[in-house]
Amino acid sequence: MGSNSTGCPAGMKATSNGVFQGDNPLDYALPLAILQICMVVLLTRLLAFLLKPLRQPRVIAEIVGGILLGPSALGRSSAFLNSVFPSKSLTVLDTLANIGLLFFMFLIGLELDPKSLVSKTGKKALAIALAGITFPFVLGIGTSFALRATISQGVDKAPFFVFMGVALSITAFPVLARILAELRLLTTEVGRMAMSAAAVNDVAAWILLALAIALSGSDSSPLVSVWVLLSGCGFVICCALVLPPIFGWMSRRCSEGEAINESYVCATLATVLAAGFVTDTIGIHALFGAFVVGVVLPKEGPFAAALVEKVEDLVSGLFLPLYFVSSGLKTNVATIRGLRSWGLLLLVIFNACFGKIVGTIVVSFFCRVPFQESLALGFLMNTKGLVELIVLNIGKDRKVLNDQTFAIMVLMAIFTTFITTPLVMAVYKPAKRMAKADYKYRTVKRKNPDTQLRLMVCFHSTRNIPSMLNLIEASRGTEKREGLCIYALHLMELTERPSAILMVHKTRKNGLPFWNKGRHSNANQIVIEFEALEQLSRVSIRPMTSISSIPNIHDDVCACAESKRVAMVILPFHKHQRVDGTWETTRSEFRWVNKKVLEHPPCSVGILVDRGLGGTTHVTASNVSSSITMLFFGGNDDQEALAYALRMAEHPGINLTIVHLIVRSEDVGDIVSVVDINDNASSSTDEMLLSEVKAKKSSSSIKFEERVVKSLGEIIEVVGEYSRGCNLFVVGRVPKGHVAVTLNNVKCECPELGPLCNLLTSPELVSTSASVLVVQHYHALCSNG
Repeated sequence: MGSNSTGCPAGMKATSNGVFQGDNPLDYALPLAILQICMVVLLTRLLAFLLKPLRQPRVIAEIVGGILLGPSALGRSSAFLNSVFPSKSLTVLDTLANIGLLFFMFLIGLELDPKSLVSKTGKKALAIALAGITFPFVLGIGTSFALRATISQGVDKAPFFVFMGVALSITAFPVLARILAELRLLTTEVGRMAMSAAAVNDVAAWILLALAIALSGSDSSPLVSVWVLLSGCGFVICCALVLPPIFGWMSRRCSEGEAINESYVCATLATVLAAGFVTDTIGIHALFGAFVVGVVLPKEGPFAAALVEKVEDLVSGLFLPLYFVSSGLKTNVATIRGLRSWGLLLLVIFNACFGKIVGTIVVSFFCRVPFQESLALGFLMNTKGLVELIVLNIGKDRKVLNDQTFAIMVLMAIFTTFITTPLVMAVYKPAKRMAKADYKYRTVKRKNPDTQLRLMVCFHSTRNIPSMLNLIEASRGTEKREGLCIYALHLMELTERPSAILMVHKTRKNGLPFWNKGRHSNANQIVIEFEALEQLSRVSIRPMTSISSIPNIHDDVCACAESKRVAMVILPFHKHQRVDGTWETTRSEFRWVNKKVLEHPPCSVGILVDRGLGGTTHVTASNVSSSITMLFFGGNDDQEALAYALRMAEHPGINLTIVHLIVRSEDVGDIVSVVDINDNASSSTDEMLLSEVKAKKSSSSIKFEERVVKSLGEIIEVVGEYSRGCNLFVVGRVPKGHVAVTLNNVKCECPELGPLCNLLTSPELVSTSASVLVVQHYHALCSNG
C-alpha cells in the first residue's frame, strides 16, 4: 500500500481474503497483529526460561525480548522489519499495547493499599523511601546537564530535568516483590521495609510522572501545565470520593465462593477505560486514570480478587508483551557509538546506582539499621521495571528524550535490575541455621513430657483447616503441662502471575491472609473458631505465612520449623477423598513439597491423610468424642507416633487404643528372611517404652492390646477390625521389627506415606472412614541426607 499525501503510512484493512485469492496476510492488520503477538510471547517466554537459573525477574526477559525484535538485533534486517513490523502496523500495535498496559496499570493500582500504606509504613521505611527518591532525583537532574551539553542538545530544560529525575528515582514495586519472594526475604525485616518503601516510592513516582507530563506539553504557556496539574488533582479527588462507595456496594454484594455478577465486572472495566479517556483528555496519560481506579477500589472481599483473576492472564500473557515490543522498536543500541556515548551510559548507570544505594545506606545508618541490611536495602531499592519503561516511552513520545538518550536509559534499567538479585544474595544471608544446642526438642518423645510441645501445622487451602483445627484440639494435653504452642503456617505459591504480589498485601498484622474477614465472608466462621480454640483450649496459636515458588516452599517450611524450634511439622496430604471413597489429587505439586520436607527434616514430620477428621468444622473441647487407634510394630517412627498418640489420649474426650502387633517366636523363621540390623537395636527401646505404657495405664481412656499375626492377610484383618468406629489412625512411616517385614508386600502408590499408611488409604484392602496421621521420627542423619 502506498503513502498518503502527508507522507504518513496508509491505514491497513483488518482482514485478508486469504492466500488463495492472492492476498498476503502480512499486509492486513489482524493476521499481522496475531503474528506479532505470537512471536513476542514465544521469544519472551524462551528468554525467561533461559534466565531462570540466574533468578532474574521476567521483566528482564520481556525488555530484552523487545530490544531483540527491534532495530538493535533482528530489526537490523530491513526485510524482517518491513515484513513483521512495518511502519503502517505500528499504530495498531501501539494501540493494542496501550490497552493491555492500561489494564495492567489497573492491576498495579490494585496491588497498592492506601490504608496499609498510611497505617503500616513505619518511620524507617518512610525515611528510606524519601531518601530513595530525593538522592537519585537530584543526581538525575545533575546527569541531565551532562546529557543536554552533549547528546540531548536543544530539548526543553524543565521537562527533561523532571523526566531524568523520575527515571533515576523509580523503584519497580512488582519486580521488587518478586525478587524478594525469589530470595525468600518477603517476611524478613529487610523485605518488609523494602516493600513499604517501594510502595511509597511507587506513589511518588506517579505524582512526579504526572508533573513531568504536564510540563512536557507542546504548548509553551506555563498556564497550560498548571491547568493540567489542577485538573489531574481534581480527577484524583473525584475518584477518591465517588468510586469507593460504588465499588464497596458491589463488593458487599459478592459472596465468597460464588460467581461474581458479570455486570459488576463489566462496569468496573468500563470505568477503567473511561478514567483512561478522562486523563488522556486532561493531557496527563490514559494510564494514570487506570492506575487511580485500581488504587481506590476496595481490597477487602472477593470482588478485587475476582477482577484480577478475570483480567490478568489475558493482559499480562498476550497484550502486555506487545508494549515491550513497542518499546524495543524505539530502542536502537547502535545509536550509542563512540567513547563519549559509552561514557555517558556509564555515568547514568553510576549515578542511578550511587543515588539509590548510597542514599538508602546513609538514611538506614541514621535509622540504626545494620550495615549488611542497609546495603541489601540499597540494592533492592535500585530495581527498575515496567514503570521505568513507561516513563521513558512517554518521554520519547513527547520528544523529551531522543533515540540515543532513550537507548542509554533502557540499558541502565536492564543493568540495574539484572544486578539486584546476585548483589543481594552476595551481601545478605539471613537464613543462618541456629546452633544445634539451641534446639533441644526436635521430637515429641522426650525425657520430660511436661515441657511445652511446639507443633507447626501447615495448610495450603481452607479445605485443610477444619481437620487441622480438630487435630490441634486433640493435641493440647493436660493442664499440668506447660501447654501447647501451635505455629499455623499457610503455604502460598508465588506464581509468575502479577496478582501473586497481592498476597503480600493480604498478609494482615494477625497473619491470617488466607481467611477474608469481610462481613459477608463464608470463611468468617473459621476465623471465629480458630480464635475460640486459642481462648478456650489453652493453646497458643501463632499464624504465619510462607509465600514462595513451589521449588522453594519446602525450604521455607524447614526454616520456619528451625527458627521456631518445633518438635513436629504436620503437613496435609496432597489428595482428598471423594464421596465414592476414591482419592482425588488436590495439588500434585504439594506432594513434592511433602517429599522434600521428609528428606531434609528439621524435626519429626507428620502427614495428615484427611477423611473429614471431626467433620467440616472445628469441634469444641466439650463436644470432642473421638476414638484413636495406634498400630505399633516397632522402630523409631512407631515410638514417635506412640508418644504423640499418648499426648492426644490426655484429652478428656479421646479414647486411645494401642494395638501391638507381634509374632509368635516359633513363626519368626517363617516370616523373616532378612531383618535390618537396626531392628534389633530398637527392639529393646520398643520394649522399654511399651512397659512404661503398661505400667502407667491407669486411665480408662487408654486400652493396650497385643495381637498375634503372621501374614499380611492377618494384618489387614486386624486393621479392618479396629477401623470400625475409629476416627483416626496414628502410625509410624517406616515400621520395624519382624511383623513389619510382611508389609513389604504392600503396593505403595505414595512411598512418602510408608507401607502401613498406604494400606490404610487403599479402599481395596481396608474399608474405613478414619483419617490417618503418619509420623516420621527426626533423625540427625536424615536431615543431612
